[in-house]
Amino acid sequence: MKKMVAVIMIGITFFGSCGKNEAQNYSEKENQYRMPEESERHEGTWLQWPHQYQYGVTYRNSLDATWVAMTQALVTSEKVHIIAYNETEKNRITGLLTKAGVPLANVDFKIYKTDDVWVRDNGPIYVRDKNGNLVIEDWGFNGWGEKTDEESGDPIRFVNCNSIPSKIGKEQNRAVVNINEIMINEGGSVEIDGKGTLMACKSAILNNNRNPGMTQAKAEQLFSEYLGVTHFIWLDGQAGLELTDQHIDGFARFGNASTIVTMDTGDLLDFDVKQSDINKLYGAKDKNGNAYTFLKVPLTQNNVKTTDGTDLGYKGSYINYYIANNKILVPNYNDANDAVANAIIQTLYPTRTVVGIDVRNLYANGGMVHCVTQQQPAD
Repeated sequence: MKKMVAVIMIGITFFGSCGKNEAQNYSEKENQYRMPEESERHEGTWLQWPHQYQYGVTYRNSLDATWVAMTQALVTSEKVHIIAYNETEKNRITGLLTKAGVPLANVDFKIYKTDDVWVRDNGPIYVRDKNGNLVIEDWGFNGWGEKTDEESGDPIRFVNCNSIPSKIGKEQNRAVVNINEIMINEGGSVEIDGKGTLMACKSAILNNNRNPGMTQAKAEQLFSEYLGVTHFIWLDGQAGLELTDQHIDGFARFGNASTIVTMDTGDLLDFDVKQSDINKLYGAKDKNGNAYTFLKVPLTQNNVKTTDGTDLGYKGSYINYYIANNKILVPNYNDANDAVANAIIQTLYPTRTVVGIDVRNLYANGGMVHCVTQQQPAD
């Protein structure tokens, strides 16, 4: 979906202690960590602001408005932690926010070099340990399988982005669980329902460009230990379809513990989801054997055009939205179905306000709102 180490541990350094048991033999009390579901209370949201140092000034400038809009929506909901490439970028971003009338009281900046904007995939994954303490998990990130950029032909850089979780842990004086040598896993490749179930496409995880030779049982074992899940909904996905090898969060999300937000069959097929995976998705059960309720949101009516009028040649998904404390940030495309999608998603979150975020230029690079946000749960 997207275009495009040495890790210092703070506090206690944790390493994997997994044996060879099948994941289904794990009980919840044996799981070391539990990942809070996205709708649980946040301390804040992390954003990696676009910069000029990999894809140039035109790329950066084309995305600024989306980041300003996200920040504006989030500052009345929670803190916004903005990662700026350097002090020059920090000052530029501050100017953009001030010009847009965004209050800065809930905004703070971290100066870290990044390769790109996809903090969902490379950023910190916050989990709670057995004592309820909030710690950071630092999963391996290798640029979606050490891909090559389609436009330049150059390898996609990822070392700076892969170091972000450890830098945040150091800054926060928070324990960091180093999983870099154990498993490559992008945050957008997994969805959890908060009640013990994980949903994912095998193509983005059990792929030799991420985890050579890893079995499904081993992946389940690791997810059980580090995310606190005990039940799995696996779709096959399609390796090589796009850069991420088909992340789940582009077309299927847990809206809550009993609801999957997705599309109807025709739109899923249009979004390149295989019929066999659609059948598995619609037949999904939770860990107690209960069927999920499905909230279906359409694709855009028309192919997405960027703000300069470039036709991308494909429709836009609204499923890649982000749940904040009192807002829901939904990708919008200047399309007739924006209002339709916003209204459907609003029904699922009556105590939060849906805010449409124009992602047309971001979508040209393969991602939407969820791809570029990362929650920090409340301590």
